[in-house]
Amino acid sequence: MGKRIGTEKISREPGYLYFVGKDGCVWRMPMKNNKGGTKKKVGSEKVSKKSGYLYYLDKAGYVAEAKMVNA
Repeated sequence: MGKRIGTEKISREPGYLYFVGKDGCVWRMPMKNNKGGTKKKVGSEKVSKKSGYLYYLDKAGYVAEAKMVNA
């Protein structure tokens, strides 16, 4: 489905949502059930984002990209 483009492995913690922000860094944000968490940048790798692609953290913990169908 997607192609792995990141080289840095991010370890996940339960209760957080992980995403690639506008700046190209991976961020974590607390889910609704995690009241004590704060938004924080994780990892030091920056990804250059291209238009028409979706960027996410795959199951192994690396940044991956997938082409969007209707973009």
